[in-house]
Amino acid sequence: MRLALILASLVLATACDAPKPDPTPDTVPEPQADNTGLRDAIKAPLDKARAVEDTQAKDEAERQRALEEAGG
Repeated sequence: MRLALILASLVLATACDAPKPDPTPDTVPEPQADNTGLRDAIKAPLDKARAVEDTQAKDEAERQRALEEAGG
């Protein structure tokens, strides 16, 4: 019984083929997925924070200019 199992496994193992190599290894495969969505999702909060910082800096400059004009 064991011998039959061993022989059957050897026959099955020899029937398996190795994967075929790429016929043109010099070419680079085209990307299958577009990962810009993930990159945009990561960058969106950072861009929003930078825009808020710019707005706050402009508001502070206007406030300082208004104080200088009112003070004299």
